[in-house]
Amino acid sequence: MLIIGVDPSLSCTGWGIVDKVGNRLAHIANGQIKTDAGAPLAERLVTLDRELADVILHHRPDSGAVEEVFVNKNPQSTLKLGQARGVALLALARAGLPVSEYATRLVKKAIVGTGGAEKAQVQAMLKVLLPGVKLAGADAADALAVAIAHAHLMNSPLGASTSSA
Repeated sequence: MLIIGVDPSLSCTGWGIVDKVGNRLAHIANGQIKTDAGAPLAERLVTLDRELADVILHHRPDSGAVEEVFVNKNPQSTLKLGQARGVALLALARAGLPVSEYATRLVKKAIVGTGGAEKAQVQAMLKVLLPGVKLAGADAADALAVAIAHAHLMNSPLGASTSSA
């Protein structure tokens, strides 16, 4: 089963795809979608949608997971993150994928064992769980972590935050 994880952001959305066969995971691909900070918001959202749709079309995942919004100190940043997250959810649902959502702390706990893990700890564990992985950047690493968390939690009550297209 191919699983795509998405770490949404208006400036740089990370994506990562893993293959789950039984209890085994294999890295398929990861990357980042960057938008032009000087472009209008609507144009940036279209870029995110188009590029994420291309990734989905190219890799044909079976399931998707998106990281939930966390509240920033700046309300404007939180709103922009929410809009990027909405585009990510829409792109996955439009492709007919079942979509799950996971809180950042739950993703970190599934990968490292503690919800308060630092980004460096998550990236170190990714290299253990997916030997030889070459990360396209911090946002791609976060997206791979979301995909792995989904692989581990999808059949548990914690993975129940699911919607289906």
